[in-house]
Amino acid sequence: TMTTTRQHDLLHRLRPAASRRTQLRAVALLWGVVGTALGGLGLFWCARAGGLPAAELTLLGVAAGAAKGWFVLRRAAERIARRIAEREDGSCLGGALSWPTWLLVVLMMATGIALRHSSIPRMVLGPLYVAIGVALLVGSRRLLLVLRHWNDSSPAA
Repeated sequence: TMTTTRQHDLLHRLRPAASRRTQLRAVALLWGVVGTALGGLGLFWCARAGGLPAAELTLLGVAAGAAKGWFVLRRAAERIARRIAEREDGSCLGGALSWPTWLLVVLMMATGIALRHSSIPRMVLGPLYVAIGVALLVGSRRLLLVLRHWNDSSPAA
């Protein structure tokens, strides 16, 4: 119908179009910023434990995060990079991540909010937040490494 066509045209003009390189940079930036914020908050909570427990809690979080980053988020980053490489240049920025991935992001945000408002001691949450932050930073680094190897004419993940 005419109304549906106009709505589609309007949505198409308003969508945040971006090159594949920009899409990959945006995901890397998102992961990097969120990883830094969560890791920093986790470090703050670990430091409040004071002395040796603070160091042990921090190291536990860093080790767990590095392992998750290497074994899980590195592969997820490569999958996202392949998805973006297969997309048309100038496609919608939000489509850099699939719908299931966006749903997972929302679920993780809700879980983080629930954890922060729970009665779980910050000394327990600290290493968890450090781990999540480090894992996201490892994934962000992988995205940036993939981006560095793309050439301008035909990106390949």
